[in-house]
Amino acid sequence: MKKIIFLIALAAPLYYIAQLPSQRFKDGLKIYMNDDSSRYVKATGLSQIWFRYNDHNPGSAIYGTPKKESFDVGLRRVRFQVMGQVTKKIFFYTQFGINNFNSISARKSPLFFHDVTAEYSVYKNYFTLGGGLNGWNGTARYTSSGVGNILCMDLPLIEETTNDVSDQFVRKLGVYAKGKIGRLDYRLAAANPFPIQNSLTTVAALSGTNTAAFSTRAPEMQYQGYVMWQFMEKESNQLPYMTGSYLGKKRVFNIGGGFSYQKDAMWYRNANMDTISTPLQQFALDAFYDSYLNKEKQNAVTVYAVYLSYDFGPNYIRNAGAMNPANGTVGAASFNGAGNAVPLIGTGQVVYAHAAYLFKKDLLDQHGTLQPYVSGSYAVYQKLEDPVFIYNIGLNWIMNGQNSKISLDYQSRPIFNTDPNGNIHETKNARRGQVVLQYQVAF
Repeated sequence: MKKIIFLIALAAPLYYIAQLPSQRFKDGLKIYMNDDSSRYVKATGLSQIWFRYNDHNPGSAIYGTPKKESFDVGLRRVRFQVMGQVTKKIFFYTQFGINNFNSISARKSPLFFHDVTAEYSVYKNYFTLGGGLNGWNGTARYTSSGVGNILCMDLPLIEETTNDVSDQFVRKLGVYAKGKIGRLDYRLAAANPFPIQNSLTTVAALSGTNTAAFSTRAPEMQYQGYVMWQFMEKESNQLPYMTGSYLGKKRVFNIGGGFSYQKDAMWYRNANMDTISTPLQQFALDAFYDSYLNKEKQNAVTVYAVYLSYDFGPNYIRNAGAMNPANGTVGAASFNGAGNAVPLIGTGQVVYAHAAYLFKKDLLDQHGTLQPYVSGSYAVYQKLEDPVFIYNIGLNWIMNGQNSKISLDYQSRPIFNTDPNGNIHETKNARRGQVVLQYQVAF
């Protein structure tokens, strides 16, 4: 009798689990916790693999060996998300993974948390409070960018100004408020920036005069905000990360503006060699349009443009390159530094824009459709005598929405050098390029 009771007790939960696919599982890895599907736990995953040729900056080297060019394979992003609606008012979100793993990376790079947040809906969709390690950033739309639905092959990195300097891949520990009031969507955040001493990237030290650098003093609080007016369909603000393209499924037109401010984030030496603290201040205005032309065919256009005003203190400049394929320089190196680096972020003004056309959904029959795009940034920085113009031309092969996508991208970047008077100019006819084939798979 005891064995029969035991088998019945064991069989009951097994029977329930066996019914889960039909009763509780819908929309992929999403487990519904109640019959009306209002409570759930959801999991997603993403991998972006790069196959790249890069024409290196002058003087580039890999562990001291000069390299004019290279071909490499790398994991640009590997991400996993787990999120859930615990109750009607409580939502949690986590994201973990790795970034920028290629042949010169430290081996066995560990997974790390990008986001760990919990939030409470205080009053409907109007006002929600949350906190934790989060990416609820201000300044511009793609300061918080969704990685699984990027329009171009890669993000507009020009908007990620403190990436891994005083944050953890644009995330910080802090609190945030968000909401929708009619067509107005807003977010406000206050965060503790990470001290630059524990950054895993090289952060330029204070040197010379009248040239700002990130301060090594204990960081002050950082305050950020972004608001947008949604003229057409409204976008979700459940997560902080903004969509790059809806692939012909929505009609969206937003105009937005934002800011970021941190007291005494920077410092510099004046002519008397006194150390002067100065704030980090950013401001932006942008517009995003993404709409189908024919609802049935799902062909669409996407256009985004932003004006960015950056103040990091006098003559601040930061060189950076995505998943840099070189790690040093030898001989007559350029101001850019190694590999694919370029003067990316600095004190000054930037205009960035991208545009794309999505062909009808069945252009290639069962093999999907195509989405050609162009993007470019034009930056005028105090430190440089010439503007920084970077452009990309690419093509997305949309095989199964954003779940299976191949992107082919060509980027052209300028090369800067320092003249005998210490002025930094672009060296004409010396531009370098890279070609990347990316495969994205997501669930």
